[in-house]
Amino acid sequence: MAKTPSLEFVHHPHPSPLPADKRAELLKNPGFGRVFSDHMVTIRYHESKGWHDARIEPRAPIAMDPAAAVLHYAQEIFEGLKAYRTNGGATLFRPEQNARRFQKSAERLAMPVLPEELFLESVDRLVDIDRAWIPDGDGSLYLRPFMIANETFLGVKPSSDYLYAVIASSVGAYFKTDAPAVSVWVSNEYTRAAPGGTGAAKCGGNYAASLLAQAEATRHGCDQVVFLDAVEQRWVEELGGMNIFFVFDDGSMMTPPLGGTILPGITRDSLLVLARDKGITVREERYSIDQWRTDAHSGRLREAFACGTAAVVTPIGTVRSKDGEFKIGNGGSGSRTEELKTSLVAIQRGRAADTHHWIHKVF
Repeated sequence: MAKTPSLEFVHHPHPSPLPADKRAELLKNPGFGRVFSDHMVTIRYHESKGWHDARIEPRAPIAMDPAAAVLHYAQEIFEGLKAYRTNGGATLFRPEQNARRFQKSAERLAMPVLPEELFLESVDRLVDIDRAWIPDGDGSLYLRPFMIANETFLGVKPSSDYLYAVIASSVGAYFKTDAPAVSVWVSNEYTRAAPGGTGAAKCGGNYAASLLAQAEATRHGCDQVVFLDAVEQRWVEELGGMNIFFVFDDGSMMTPPLGGTILPGITRDSLLVLARDKGITVREERYSIDQWRTDAHSGRLREAFACGTAAVVTPIGTVRSKDGEFKIGNGGSGSRTEELKTSLVAIQRGRAADTHHWIHKVF
């Protein structure tokens, strides 16, 4: 493999960016993942050249051959992180962790590893040129770095050619519901990941495999699906796109342990750190669906919440499955959930001291 030289980004500004008044109208209520900024970043990779051809250019469709490897063998990975408007500038939250998880995902999918500094520069440059797309208030600019296999070849092997890109979307709240907490459906028929699989990688195939279960959740009036382990169909693992925490009557917390089948969430890790900073006992232990139901009925379990970059911290109020329904606490949010969410968001938005050096200022 060729050594990657220090890359110079070629800048091609958008010849006709969206006018400020039209952009402002879109940012009033952007929803999630439907409003996109003017530019994108692209970097190419070939096994004979390494990483090359770094560009910042107008956002546009990607041209590819119908035999491109990604279309047939799903060699694809992605990340998700947010840019926030703080004190007139723009900041990112722990982007180096996204860069490192992107590298781990690449390794699992037999793809080239993007250097951390190149990942960080790519997101910095896109935020810098499109910082006007960061909404005011509680909104943010969601960044989606991704990499696809681009070799024109139908044999089953790792591609020799790849495209890395970053796009940006102005976003508001992830969940559309106005309810104080979301409801979840426990899937007994489908699993998200198995030991030895790609559960710890952030690849599109994991999410494609979750869509049927998510549709099942929607049919049962739920906002999200909860997956159990693939071996025993007993242990709670994670939601379709986020990790999960439980809060008990003694003030302690618990979250399922990582082990190759659960995505190592950056929000999950941050909450573990913040909880321990506050003197809260946090365990990473397996938790069965039967115990979840029993603890909810007895009152031992007081709160549960989902967490992730998109959803931040979202309380879970109702759990449904083929065995019936149960509520957690009062069916709404809880004091511990709100305390941790408030602490996390305050750091992300520059309203609290960044004692762990998590905030990355965009140049």
